[in-house]
Order: sequence, then C-alpha cells, then structure tokens
Amino acid sequence: MFRYLGLEIRRTVRDRRFIFFTMAVPVAFYLLWANVYGKGNGSVAGTNLNARTYLLVSMAAYGALGASLTATAARLAGERQIGWLRQLQVTPLRPWALITVKIVSSMCLALPAITLVGLTGVLTQHVHLSAGEWAGMVGLMWLGTLPFAALGTLIGSLVGADAAQPVTLACYFTLSILGGLWMPVSSLPTALRHVARWLPSNRFAGLGWSVVGGHVPPASDGLVLAGWALVLGVLAIAAYRRATVRA
Repeated sequence: MFRYLGLEIRRTVRDRRFIFFTMAVPVAFYLLWANVYGKGNGSVAGTNLNARTYLLVSMAAYGALGASLTATAARLAGERQIGWLRQLQVTPLRPWALITVKIVSSMCLALPAITLVGLTGVLTQHVHLSAGEWAGMVGLMWLGTLPFAALGTLIGSLVGADAAQPVTLACYFTLSILGGLWMPVSSLPTALRHVARWLPSNRFAGLGWSVVGGHVPPASDGLVLAGWALVLGVLAIAAYRRATVRA
C-alpha cells in the first residue's frame, strides 16, 4: 500500500501542467492581488486581517483545493479508460485501500501549494506570523483538504476521461468563488453568503483565517468539513466499487 502511495505521488509530480496550475498559478495570483490590494494596513471587511495576510490564506486554500481535485479526478478517469483498474483488481489491494491511497496522495500533493504561498508571503509581502500560527495554519489546512481529495476521487470514478477535466474545473471554480477564496464572502449577494457558509471551501479557508488571526477555529468549521469528508468519502468508495465492477 505504501509503495503504491509513493508511486502515485511520483507520477503526479512529474506532470508539469499539474505543477504549474496548482503551485505556480496560486503564487502568481497572490503576488498580483497582494500588490494591488495589500498596500494599506486596513483590515479586510468582516475580519481583523490585513489584505496581505488574508490573501495568503485565500490563495493557499485555492492552490490546495486545486491540487486535491486535479491530482485524482482526471488521472483516475484515465486509468478506468485504459484498463488500469482491471489490473489493480488482481492485486491484494482492496478497493477501500486503493481509495485511501488516492485520497492520501492527493492530500500530500496539496501541501506544497500551501507552503509555497506562505513562503511567498514571508519573502515578498513581509507577512509576520508566529511559529505556532504557521504550524497551525499549515497543519489544519492540510487536514482540511480531505473532502476535496474525496471529491476528486468521486469525480474520477463517475465520469469518463473526456469529461473529468471540465467537471473538475467546474467544481474547482465554483467552490473557489462561492467559498470566498477569490473575494470576501461579505461582498457576495446575501443569498450566496448563506450558501457559502455550508461549502467546504469556505470552512477550509476559515481554518487558516482563524489561526493567522490569532483565534482558535470555531467547531462549526471542523464539523462542516468532517461532514463533507464523510459523505464524499462514502460516495467515492461506492462509485469506485461500481467502476471496478464495470471495468
């Protein structure tokens, strides 16, 4: 199982497009928006964070969300198409173990996105956080990628190779925009603000915003994320079992 996990991670990091879109793009967006909106010391509406720190968490969440989704969805759909799942069926690995490997590898690949945006904030925007705040932000946000890794696995098990990429991108941008990663939730229409509070992307970023603001994240953030992770994880396992039967 651990050897298969290592194989999955190595295969993904060799993909230059993955590296560009999930690591380089969030860093570039952070630099752009931090230089546009981060010149003043005023706080972002609804928070006690300045724009540079707020955007650091937002873009770290944006990159991690994208890495979690794209590391799994299209690749798994492609594996179904070429018959790789049939090959895996003759190995000792059980379906739940294979899904676990997909999810864990996806989460591991989200960690560099969080770290790189954080380093960019320190080196170029002079964001100052304590060691405990850095550790708390990175650790909690890494754990918070679980529902998105499960969602990527679900997509890859349900749709074909041609549809996996557009479906993944649709989920990626919808969760990012409505979750408040591109703009503060306070700037959204009232109806969408209520929707945002129930989205895993908003609660995911909320973990980071709370920690860098010097607060303990509210229990509701963890509960919403855990609920999404449980539901999506169960659906992902069921969809994978169905895909392997068809394969």
